[in-house]
Amino acid sequence: MSKTRAYISVSLDGYVAGPNETMEEPLGENGERLHDWATALRSWRELQGMEGGEDNASSAVIADDNANVGAEIMGRGKFGPPARGPWDAGDPWRGWWGDDPPFHKPVFVLTHHAREPLTLSDTTFTFVTDGIQAAHDLARQSAGEKDILIGGGAKTINQFLAAGLVDQLDLHVVPLILGGGARLFEGVGPALRLELARVIDAPGVTHLRYHVSREGR
Repeated sequence: MSKTRAYISVSLDGYVAGPNETMEEPLGENGERLHDWATALRSWRELQGMEGGEDNASSAVIADDNANVGAEIMGRGKFGPPARGPWDAGDPWRGWWGDDPPFHKPVFVLTHHAREPLTLSDTTFTFVTDGIQAAHDLARQSAGEKDILIGGGAKTINQFLAAGLVDQLDLHVVPLILGGGARLFEGVGPALRLELARVIDAPGVTHLRYHVSREGR
């Protein structure tokens, strides 16, 4: 049975991005350090079309994160740019990933500003202005029997958790204190129920998997 999943790297104090996001530091101050464990891996680098890298206990986690995903939903913050706001009519932002994004599946971007779909290589970005349920419905149609991934950032994952639309949450916990930025679980509420399903220790990160439910659902 297909699921709606979310996974994200998070600091020990609960942030998935640092403060003061800019074009030079899209994940805020020190935010890129949340992903050092992943960017060193051969399996992560292969997904980006890069060579080299190492193999360790996180390699299987990366493969598992990306297996059986038929569509992704992301927030405007992940797609960018950091300033957000209306799209530039003359030269609209095309994302951080160049002409060959690493998604290779339909991606639905939550935004307040309408825009025509953008196709780059084998990835089509569809911009959804009607909220998370509309994005989830579109992603379900595209994913078919495969899973939906809620790809971030914090605000987007928090909204889906609060709405009871997430079945599985994978946290990649990095021993880093960011002290501010975009915080996971903010505004989710006490009705959220997390059942620990898996723990994997790896260099520079601990991988936690939770089955997700909400009280009353």
